Amino acid sequence: MYSDSVLTLNNEVEIPRVQMGTWLINNDNVKKVVQRAISVGYRGFDTAKDYGNELGVGKGIWNADVERSDIFLTTKIPTAVKDYNGTVKAIDDALDRFSLDYIDLLLIHSPQPWIEVNRVEDRHFEGNLENWRAMEEAVKAGKVRAIGVSNFLIEDVNNILENGTIKPAVNQIGVNIGNTPEELIKYCQSKDIIIEAYSPLAHGRLFDNETLKKYAKKYQVSVAQLMLRYDCQLGCVVLPKTDILDEMKENRQLDFEISDEDMKKLKQLKF
Repeated sequence: MYSDSVLTLNNEVEIPRVQMGTWLINNDNVKKVVQRAISVGYRGFDTAKDYGNELGVGKGIWNADVERSDIFLTTKIPTAVKDYNGTVKAIDDALDRFSLDYIDLLLIHSPQPWIEVNRVEDRHFEGNLENWRAMEEAVKAGKVRAIGVSNFLIEDVNNILENGTIKPAVNQIGVNIGNTPEELIKYCQSKDIIIEAYSPLAHGRLFDNETLKKYAKKYQVSVAQLMLRYDCQLGCVVLPKTDILDEMKENRQLDFEISDEDMKKLKQLKF
């Protein structure tokens, strides 16, 4: 099945192409969501300290009937942390919350603290390098298998590439039909950095869009499946989120191909 396929990161670690996002799923409910997702085949889960549900995600993994080595777990450094010691503590605290020995993928959640996003010009280059230094040490210590970034622009990625010793494995950014940052995607891919697409379904706001309905009908799929397949054909890992079992199953059924012509047309759409 297409959704069971993996991509290979630039450090040879394999990452599931279709994973489950957990943003806005509260800590009390996320354990059941993770277990439900695992039961229908999901093997990758994306969370963050700032989501407030790492403990529940860890419990879901612990109580699932699969080996830990079969699960790919991603979490992120809190955006307010922009120093070395704080990053070291954040990594150890995350491992404690998960009650796990290692994290598969650890990301800098944002180049700027949330309170500064779209408000200040400071990209915190030095602070992000302090994050990165601690994260590189975590890789060498076996606490983390791969490291990357999230919400990074080209200048932010360059800062890490020019000053770090480990290349970012991924850049997790928003990508969906109607929002395709082609320049950033192509740049990262040219540096062997995989793009992870968060909010690939645009929070469901396009499910009733008549244009997308026509394309979905052409391929005999749902609008959600069309949107996920679009991101996959861009070369992205996708992180759809749902707590509904039937939708979990549907989001993994992506064994169809959008034509080159239709991909070009879909890239041009703006909503």
